[in-house]
Amino acid sequence: MAKAFASQGDMSEKKTSFTEVGDGLWAFTAEGDPNSGVIIGDDSVMVIEAQATPRLAKKVIEEIRKVTDKPISHLVLTHYHAVRVLGASAYGVSQIIMSDVARSMVVERGQEDWDSEFQRFPRLFEGHESIPGLTYPTTTFSDSMTVYLGNRRVDIMQLGRAHTAGDAVVWVPDAEVMFTGDIVEYHSACYCGDGHFGDWGDTLDNIAFFDPSSIAPGRGDALVGREMVYAAIESTRDFVESTYRPAARVAAKGGTLKEAWDAVRAECDPKFAEYAIYEHCLPFNVARAYDEARGIDTPRIWTAQRDLEMWDALQG
Repeated sequence: MAKAFASQGDMSEKKTSFTEVGDGLWAFTAEGDPNSGVIIGDDSVMVIEAQATPRLAKKVIEEIRKVTDKPISHLVLTHYHAVRVLGASAYGVSQIIMSDVARSMVVERGQEDWDSEFQRFPRLFEGHESIPGLTYPTTTFSDSMTVYLGNRRVDIMQLGRAHTAGDAVVWVPDAEVMFTGDIVEYHSACYCGDGHFGDWGDTLDNIAFFDPSSIAPGRGDALVGREMVYAAIESTRDFVESTYRPAARVAAKGGTLKEAWDAVRAECDPKFAEYAIYEHCLPFNVARAYDEARGIDTPRIWTAQRDLEMWDALQG
């Protein structure tokens, strides 16, 4: 391999923030590292996204304890990726919720994804030795489900494929706040390596239909206020479309993956090169866009070996 993945050299610790995005609703953010969300109900707390390891999850718990002493009762995982789910054991909850599609993806490709992500981005797995194994939900749903934290209603829904086939969002209607997972990002690259480019825009439209007053995105700063919300939705849309269009043009002409890489860079670099994790995401995004444009609807499973083979092909 000519050089390492950009993420393998990203070892600088990120500053975390804990921002209130609505009454009793919080976003744990970390300068482009994975975010978590917190919903404080009448009697207990729901957390959205576990973080990659129990050690990292404890940083979220520390912030929660600064604002409430209510027990953490529910953990929602918006999709199956290792950096989102493997810290689940730290919360000690009885209810771990995923969509049924997301659970099926843990079964199908969870271990391969863990191995792949750990190789690509070791810093995100601080304390990885404390991970007890793959995270499986206790509860799954198709389309939607509702949880009541006392009188506080929380709707957990699938609004369409985007970042993965099993994406869920969490909507708190009394505050008009949504936790979107990695469907929406803010000044951070979207990771599209397991994504569905053709559906992503419609899913963003479905999020916008709720007219959220605030969003806790998957990565980047908390989005407080509708102006910031809609700017982030449209920036995410632009990122996804700008990645897919040039790759699709190359695929339509029978071009190579390397040609798709060059074409995507030409369109995306001027707009997004300064976004967090841009260089980390780009090779995986191009590979998936190229596959989808050639009619491969289900993203191929990333393995540590496939990562290296793809990266080698792009260095040619």
